[in-house]
Amino acid sequence: MQLTMLGVGSSAGTPMLGCDCQTCTSHDPRNNRTRCSSVIQLNNGKTLLIDTGPDLRQQALREGLTRIDAVLYTHTHADHLHGIDDLRVFCQLQRSQIPLYGSPETIAHISQKFAYTLREPSNFWDLPVLKGISIDAPFELFEQKIIPIPLKHGISDIYGYRIGNIAYLTDVSNIPDSSLMLLQGVKILLLDCLRYEKHYTHINFQQSLHYAKQINAEATYLIHMTHELEFSQLSDQLPQNIFVGYDGLKLSL
Repeated sequence: MQLTMLGVGSSAGTPMLGCDCQTCTSHDPRNNRTRCSSVIQLNNGKTLLIDTGPDLRQQALREGLTRIDAVLYTHTHADHLHGIDDLRVFCQLQRSQIPLYGSPETIAHISQKFAYTLREPSNFWDLPVLKGISIDAPFELFEQKIIPIPLKHGISDIYGYRIGNIAYLTDVSNIPDSSLMLLQGVKILLLDCLRYEKHYTHINFQQSLHYAKQINAEATYLIHMTHELEFSQLSDQLPQNIFVGYDGLKLSL
């Protein structure tokens, strides 16, 4: 399978509006970060999207993405959900309903806030045609086992996901021991790393290194970064097998 990082930025993105810091004014394209999302192409041709951030259209155009077969939602904060209307064009292209998977709380939130998107297929494709599916245990999708990974995001309970030997953990403030057990043997880990200073809803640089060491994936990539983290400077501080993610980075497994 192949994973493409559509975006590795925090909720403000980078460059951040009104900022002239070193990262925001950098000419290194790896410092340009859209809101956090990734897409996984399975070897059977199916495409899984993780979250629908507000930059989804831009990301899809950049990567030539023309098909989405399902969406895995981590949680419902705006920078991970509010591009949901951009799924409309994929429904139109495919002439099919797209299933959305998430925790019961996530699907309930989508049903309340974006009820117009949840509809059965008809002869009209002028709106998204989506179906919410609540999950609270491992399940099989397109012949691939998907394991929801319970995480803490401040006071919120959210999901990361393990898809085969790839794990995607964004917006993490704590990983419970029971969830660490679900991550044993992961080969590729995408892991939240908001900034250098501590934050009450995200792990910071040192905490990310701590969890990366515990999980011990063959390769760990840092995601969901603010403009405080400049690509080259951050890369120089990382131990072997830990890397800075960037928009458009492709990983094969």
